[in-house]
Amino acid sequence: MANQPNKIVYKLVLTGGPCGGKTTGQSRLSTFFENLGWKVFRVPETATVLLSGGIKFGDLTPDEASQFQENLLKTMIQIENTFFELGRTSTRNCLIICDRGAMDASAFIPKEEWEAIMGKSNWNSVELRDNRYNQIVHMVSAANGAEDFYSTEDHACRSEGVGLARDLDYKAASAWIGHPYFDVIDNSTDFEKKINRLIACVCQRIGIDTGDRLNINAKKRKFLVKSPLVPDSEFPPFQDFDVVHNYLHSDIRKAQVRLRKRGQKGHWSYIHTLRKFHPSNGQSVEVRTQLTHRDYLNLLPQRDDAHFTIYKKRRCFIYNNQYYQLDIYRQPTHPRCRGLVLLETYSAAYDDDQLLATLPQFLIIVKEVTGDPAFSMYNLSLKEDWKTSKKYYSGADTNGQTKFLNGHGGDKVNGHAKMNGHGGEKGNGCIENNDYDGDMNGHAAKVNAHASNGVFHTDSDMMPNGSIKGYSMDLETPKMPKKVALKI
Repeated sequence: MANQPNKIVYKLVLTGGPCGGKTTGQSRLSTFFENLGWKVFRVPETATVLLSGGIKFGDLTPDEASQFQENLLKTMIQIENTFFELGRTSTRNCLIICDRGAMDASAFIPKEEWEAIMGKSNWNSVELRDNRYNQIVHMVSAANGAEDFYSTEDHACRSEGVGLARDLDYKAASAWIGHPYFDVIDNSTDFEKKINRLIACVCQRIGIDTGDRLNINAKKRKFLVKSPLVPDSEFPPFQDFDVVHNYLHSDIRKAQVRLRKRGQKGHWSYIHTLRKFHPSNGQSVEVRTQLTHRDYLNLLPQRDDAHFTIYKKRRCFIYNNQYYQLDIYRQPTHPRCRGLVLLETYSAAYDDDQLLATLPQFLIIVKEVTGDPAFSMYNLSLKEDWKTSKKYYSGADTNGQTKFLNGHGGDKVNGHAKMNGHGGEKGNGCIENNDYDGDMNGHAAKVNAHASNGVFHTDSDMMPNGSIKGYSMDLETPKMPKKVALKI
């Protein structure tokens, strides 16, 4: 049973600055998953174990401090490997909670020293950050947003003031920027809700339906960004990755299957994703499996020839305690993807104004495209014309049934003519929430202002064919009912 492919061994890192809730989070996660019948292992924080033995950084010479960091990392990896092996041989689903992980050490030593340790031990950041753990959750320190609750009283090895704690919190977060499944739990709610958000976040990533047991408002939001982007110097600290997606043939009805490889400097991680659509509510659940290089190569021949391979540059960064992924589409792919830049984040904002106020100010946000099938990677990768493709996925109907359209032509609806799948002339001349006003050929007609989900664009931003500068008109599709996909 321990070798059954359906058994889950999930390696989670809890990180963050001082007084962020990691200890409470571990305890509550353990109770929650043990109640589900899982085996839970809790890997102790290696630094605390060693420092509690009388080691003080202030007493160490620079050479001793460097050697200590190297030995700390080796010790951490060996301790983790012991628990990982126990998880592998367990007969039950297993959650392994690591109190900090390998990359945390990089936050507290100079970059040159970290690279020297990597080289000496023949390690690399992709292996230690992306391939070693399934998910990273950063618990933001109370010193960053909940200062009144910051305390050092109950921790024998903690003596940081608020300013230092806040700085350590930023450093701990920066060390993990770039992990494919990195979530930030901030102090925007009270502590009890913060812990519930942690549990819900982990459950979502694994694919566990928590029902009404946890109250979670956060959902994935996607935004269209205008290119070209500002210079790199305008961004906060970031990590860039090369990402390649391939869709596979699927034997499962109403499912999308894809392979992803993601890497830096020739080092890669590989993920198999099965996206299934829930028949009762139209939401989708994504089940992700980490692959070896050999597994990836064995699955590649199952590529679906109806789809282009998607190439992206993915930029990961933190802005205002919010974690973002910026996907910059690259050629070769369908012309509809030229100049396409999409920003993704998870947000629990109560209204659109609140959400827009928190988005990166150095980016020009064209509009929100959450749930819009025109910006689904599955549809963007299709080789066929959307108007005639039988594979174009348009979401789910009111009964939660998956809809694949063979063309999008239609009759007049509410006075708006539709021709060749594009929005028609406006009967009253008003601006509505669909993308652009259109003529009978499906091309956008210019008006004084163009509204898209509350983000307005002036005529100076519009091209003669009605598209926004930097974007292909191939992205124009009929307005579809929007369903926000729950991706976990």
